[in-house]
Amino acid sequence: MVAIIDYGAGNLSSVKKALDYLGAESEITQDRNKILSATHVILPGVGSFGDAMNSMKERDLVDTVREAATCGKPFLGICLGLQLLFESSDESEGVKGLGLLKGKIVEIPKNNGLKVPHMGWNSIKLSQRDGIFTNIIDESYFYFVHSFYLKDADDDVVAATTQYGVNIECAVQKGNLCATQFHPEKSGTAGLKILKNFLREV
Repeated sequence: MVAIIDYGAGNLSSVKKALDYLGAESEITQDRNKILSATHVILPGVGSFGDAMNSMKERDLVDTVREAATCGKPFLGICLGLQLLFESSDESEGVKGLGLLKGKIVEIPKNNGLKVPHMGWNSIKLSQRDGIFTNIIDESYFYFVHSFYLKDADDDVVAATTQYGVNIECAVQKGNLCATQFHPEKSGTAGLKILKNFLREV
């Protein structure tokens, strides 16, 4: 069973619909026991870094999420769910993230002639081709919606990048832990393939 973590904010229904389409049993939950007993865990996210962390604290989910991400089971962060894996974000000064990975979450520059947020389809350049990126064609297109992005993560963690005026580290993968800045559940065939790869991870 896939646990989709409900902390009061996120693209929960679209993630569940994609998993339903793939025939995977899933549940939207904030129950600690269900999250930790699940075979796979997804941390979705839409909204601000600070609001998300505060919502997790209010629901006593911070330690649960950290434990789920570090206990060895497949764990996938989506959009804001990627950013929350890091220590902090320029979006919400003074708010600590989950601190599971090292890197900077910074704002996309607004002086490069491109609209912010970065919204719509963009191609990605793969630096890893295993795990959730198994059989994904390099420079495939995925759907993005975000104003902040990951920068300066460890090279061995960055799985893919995209260009939007700046170099955006748009996916990370380290052991059982993976995350995408783009929305695989909204990215057509390629996105469904990523979710299918995630479901195959054990």
